[in-house]
Amino acid sequence: MSVRLYHGDCMEIMPTFEADSVDLTVTSPPYDNLRTYGKDFDAGAFDWHAIIKALYRVTKPGGVVVWVVADATIKGSETGTSFRQALWAMECGFNLHDTMIYQKPALAFPDKNRYYSGFEYMFVFSKGKPKTFNQICDRRNKTVGRHVHGTERRPNGETVYGRSGEGNLIPEFGARFNVWMISNAVRTETRHPAYFPDALARDHIRSWSNPGDTVLDLMMGSGTTGREAFKAGRSFIGIEIDADYFEIAKARINAPRQMAMEAAL
Repeated sequence: MSVRLYHGDCMEIMPTFEADSVDLTVTSPPYDNLRTYGKDFDAGAFDWHAIIKALYRVTKPGGVVVWVVADATIKGSETGTSFRQALWAMECGFNLHDTMIYQKPALAFPDKNRYYSGFEYMFVFSKGKPKTFNQICDRRNKTVGRHVHGTERRPNGETVYGRSGEGNLIPEFGARFNVWMISNAVRTETRHPAYFPDALARDHIRSWSNPGDTVLDLMMGSGTTGREAFKAGRSFIGIEIDADYFEIAKARINAPRQMAMEAAL
């Protein structure tokens, strides 16, 4: 299990990677101009077209990219940048395997003329059919112990009701839906304007990769993806353009590594 951290522009560093070498990418690009991402980031030079194309090259067949994004609202209209990015990823060759939602339990600045915005998109792109899916089953079923039953809507509009065999009962916990409510409470040690929740990174790493796989975050910010990847037994590659955030990420990722080495002594 290895950790490789790079301080620099991802579009200068990623071309040095071998093609088909990354199992999973979990990353979050800048959301239009919603945040200031440090003195070394130039929003005007941010080329997500080239970045997504480069991601396709380094992703293994069957690999997955989790792209967490939202849109700014400018002159009363959402920009739609997130949708453009998803469509461009498909043009580059990715499948849009799933459109997931990261739902926040709280928001800081509610709007006065629209319903409160409390979510972000989590686009799950795959290079072909995903080779790994470790389904998380932690949704408590309200009808535990009953027989599994359901309905089927036929092409002619007829609805057929049925249930499974006598031994097939609803378990206590079922698979998650693709809307994840995750706390967005700020972690002070990250000192980052767009903090990535630990649970979001952790659960995507669990879902789309296996121990020993390689996880990439090409805009790693304060290093949450790398920290969770190491804790989950994955190798990690991290790239960050801002010098200050790079040092924060390095310290946060090295902390569990140091603890693991001390525990092994």
